[in-house]
Amino acid sequence: MPSGSQARPGNVRPMQVGFIGAGNIARALARGWDEEVLVSDAGSGRAKQLAAELGGEALDARTVAERSDLVLLCHKPAQLEAVAGDIRGHTKAVASVLGATSIAKLQDAYPGVPVFRLMPNTPVEVRRGVVCYAPAEGVNPELEDRVIELFERLGLVEQMPEAVFETATAVSGVGPAYLALLAEAQIDAAVRHGLPPALADRIVVETMAGTAELLAHRGYDTHAVRREVTSPGGSTARGLAALERAGVRSAFQDAIDAVAGWSKD
Repeated sequence: MPSGSQARPGNVRPMQVGFIGAGNIARALARGWDEEVLVSDAGSGRAKQLAAELGGEALDARTVAERSDLVLLCHKPAQLEAVAGDIRGHTKAVASVLGATSIAKLQDAYPGVPVFRLMPNTPVEVRRGVVCYAPAEGVNPELEDRVIELFERLGLVEQMPEAVFETATAVSGVGPAYLALLAEAQIDAAVRHGLPPALADRIVVETMAGTAELLAHRGYDTHAVRREVTSPGGSTARGLAALERAGVRSAFQDAIDAVAGWSKD
């Protein structure tokens, strides 16, 4: 079955998605959908690798556009005009996961074509991603529903005004790297105190995964989850105090300032 397709009732055929670009986020999306791909690249060879992995075809960009119901822009943002110049007039609808590329820029590049601005994070590969979505005006509601349903297969789709899109994606997009760094720091500390590395890996990562589920179950009440494991004067309280002294909160404030500030430039 083609990339991004999904069974639908009645006579509505599955949506054919074509990837323009085969980098990290394209691979995460394609692996999450886990179906044959139509994909192109700029000569890196990644398109052929992805097609070999999942099935499908590595093609030139124009052919991908011609054969797709939805063209998914996964190339570098700086290539917007060059790619549009190649495939403009051959696209039925365009979805973009390009950073710092507004709806207005997409509409200028693809005039008269429905555009969708989205930003997934890499956990879409395991269908536990977050996909930020800023809707454009005037898009056919039925088409919009189909695109949202497509991405909902990969995790949570959060719709929001474009005015807050950069901040939201600064949190969700870089979040996996931050959490991986936190896991790595805890694993290193545990190993320093004698825990075997493989055991430390499993304990830390599964604790993070379980805590995420618990936070969702508690209505995302971070204070409640902390209180449940923090006794006055206990070990958790001492550990949290050490993290506060080390500036964990200000470090994350600095990080989001750096990322969100850059993305808005």
